[in-house]
Amino acid sequence: MRRIHVIGIGAGDPDQLTLQAVRALRDTDVFFILEKGEVKSDLTDLRRDMLRAHIPEGTYRVVEARDPERDRRAGGAAYSPAVGDWRSARADIYEQLITAELGEEETGAFLVWGDPALYDSTLGILQEVLERGGVAFEYDVVPGISSVSSLVARHRTGLNRVARPVQITTGRRLAEGFPEGVDDVVVMLDAHQTFRQYADQDIDIYWGAYLGTPDEILASGPIAEAAPRIEALRAEARERKGWIMDTYLLRRNPGDV
Repeated sequence: MRRIHVIGIGAGDPDQLTLQAVRALRDTDVFFILEKGEVKSDLTDLRRDMLRAHIPEGTYRVVEARDPERDRRAGGAAYSPAVGDWRSARADIYEQLITAELGEEETGAFLVWGDPALYDSTLGILQEVLERGGVAFEYDVVPGISSVSSLVARHRTGLNRVARPVQITTGRRLAEGFPEGVDDVVVMLDAHQTFRQYADQDIDIYWGAYLGTPDEILASGPIAEAAPRIEALRAEARERKGWIMDTYLLRRNPGDV
């Protein structure tokens, strides 16, 4: 029976690999990496650096494939179908890789940024591959340090306040309104800097980009003051690198908290 490890590798800092993750790396024969083109080649390089740091050369193989493009222009009712199409295209690639590159008694692995359970598609795609019935395998999951955990650690703060809830959401959802009954909101996958629409409220922002990497950028403060600075930092970084991954915590300051 083929086996697959889904390994959370942290937000980018090689030191964020857990002992369990390192053991899983050393138990792997074939690593599958979906590369996203030349612009994001440093993401692939970081993965390879982690492998070289923890596994003897010659004891494993790396198989790369091109990640399918997603229609990022799709909005409204077209958004979910576009994501579904992209996930199915990824499932096609996963199925081909596992069938062609992983021997029946070998162990493969997918290296997942952050934690595989938080806004990542790998687990759902592997389940889709299994349900197709074309190839059989077992898989397990190694949790990782998420960008959310890394963000609050770098800002030396917590996710929630005493006896208060915290919510993790997306920029698309935040654009629909600040969640009711929650004063601490972590926002991921926000390409449009949605925090700007709350600049007139008493809310602090803790923002970070490229967390855990040499390019890490941090900024914080009341939104009204920090938003222009974050916009400038974000624009400069995106122009320089060609891509950006950022996460932020919004902390509302009502008088009774």
